[in-house]
Amino acid sequence: LPSVSVLRLPAAGMSVVEHVREMAAAGLHSNVRLLSGLLLTMSGNNPELFSPSQKYQLLVYHADSLFHDKEYRNAVSKYTMALQQKKALSKTSKVRPSTGNAASTPQSQCLPSEIEVKYKMAECYTMLKQDKDAIAILDGIPSRQRTPKINMMLANLYKKAGQERSSVTSYKEVLRQCPLALDAILGLLSLSVKGAEVASMTINIIQSIPNLDWLSVWIKAYAFVHTGDNTRAINTICSLEKKSLLRDNVDLLGSLADLYFRAGDNKNSILKFEQAQMLDPYLIKGMDVYGYLLAREGRLEDVENLGCRLFNISDQHAEPWVVSGCHSFYSKRYSRALYLGAKAIQLNSNSVQALLLKGAALRNMGRVQEAIIHFREAIRLAPCRLDCYEGLIECYLASSSIREAMVMANNVYKTLGANAQTLTLLATVCLEDPVTQEKAKTLLDKALTQRPDYIKAVVKKAELLSREQKYEDGIALLRNALANQSDCVLHRILGDFLVAVNEYQEAMDQYSIALSLDPNDQKSLEGMQKMEKEESPTDATQEEDVDDMEGSGEEGDLEGSDSEAAQWADQEQWFGMQ
Repeated sequence: LPSVSVLRLPAAGMSVVEHVREMAAAGLHSNVRLLSGLLLTMSGNNPELFSPSQKYQLLVYHADSLFHDKEYRNAVSKYTMALQQKKALSKTSKVRPSTGNAASTPQSQCLPSEIEVKYKMAECYTMLKQDKDAIAILDGIPSRQRTPKINMMLANLYKKAGQERSSVTSYKEVLRQCPLALDAILGLLSLSVKGAEVASMTINIIQSIPNLDWLSVWIKAYAFVHTGDNTRAINTICSLEKKSLLRDNVDLLGSLADLYFRAGDNKNSILKFEQAQMLDPYLIKGMDVYGYLLAREGRLEDVENLGCRLFNISDQHAEPWVVSGCHSFYSKRYSRALYLGAKAIQLNSNSVQALLLKGAALRNMGRVQEAIIHFREAIRLAPCRLDCYEGLIECYLASSSIREAMVMANNVYKTLGANAQTLTLLATVCLEDPVTQEKAKTLLDKALTQRPDYIKAVVKKAELLSREQKYEDGIALLRNALANQSDCVLHRILGDFLVAVNEYQEAMDQYSIALSLDPNDQKSLEGMQKMEKEESPTDATQEEDVDDMEGSGEEGDLEGSDSEAAQWADQEQWFGMQ
């Protein structure tokens, strides 16, 4: 005999509402929408046609089909009508799930859950960016009736609204119900809950299930991430990643890439992003940072290709728009970068990289006060990311608010600790005030002692040496920094210093190297073009005299170049460079 199909055919005696329910369960949303819409019109014209419970079901199924079509406002309207119908139904017929007689069981058991309806309404409100309404509808559900997904949504909404205590309570409730909810664990760690406390909530499950011994180390690693201890976070995740069972995990590689980025190790960051991308060619998370790093290195063609690839994967995520925005920003198309950053924020208001991109574009367009708002929001979302503070401080300096910049830099120094990055940031502000030049020098020396290859510290120290006309010292500093790395800005500044000591041929070589690393570096191009006109020291002197008459001597060009590089101007770094 031929095998009998397991597909269940509709029963002959099914009501029309049961047919709607069957289609909804089968995922035939467009069919449900058409039929339920017609049936609801019939019910409106003849209230006796359907029972109150049937009308409730029709409203819910119709709302579900609208939700599927992303017509969220319309869906909310129908869900609201459904809840009103359910309320009236409860008062009159008092239909409840029952195991009693067979006649009442099908109707009562098939009624859509009122809790689920409220959850769907909250989803609609979040899509409409009406978070307060979403919180209100979920808050109305008694605590004992809240499912894990309701608590998870509430926790995220509370966190976004700044209600940290309520958020912590909701995340803990998720973990009580589902102790392996890792995103809830990350949520708690991001709200400064101690790693040991979070680990204690999972200890029973770790001990009862084999091959979960890595989880306690995982929690420890991300506890370091959220306290800003990048070094220990990197070491802990590396120890996890080296274990055979977790080797080549894309999420761990992405976290490592992001941590190297935060620590200012761009080379290793790019390497880890590339490894993750090779393992998962459809990876989107973290690609905005990767695109920025490529743009910062002048690899604009690679950035453009990355953006196209990401758009082919999904244009509903912020990352493709940020990557394209990076390409526009480094091509000096700031208006387009602004638009792309705004589009990314529209898709994901929590995208730190999008906020930094838009803030940088606004700053370069002279709209500093608007830029400050975006950098402050980025700091709120990512208080351990130094690049957010750098953006805000640069805005303060651009508006000559040195006092505000100094207060912020000191706060960052105290909060994130005395490392090469915070020391350099504080030194950057000190360089703006003639009174604090010596302090800047001390801070930079400390930074370079910790990390001799830290590019920002080298650039700032070179700027200071240029002011003091200590070109030989500057050349030694730059050669030492370039011994184990190659960077466009450093090669260009070394070229400037070599010009100052009349080493024209080697200066030309340095400008050539800089342009090979970033063909769009305008300052290197200008330096090279100037060198090409320098046929002899005599000609150089004559040209310098002409420049002096025009109010810009060669030394002035040198200082301008150093200053601009040091302030991370258009061609260097922004919205996230570490």
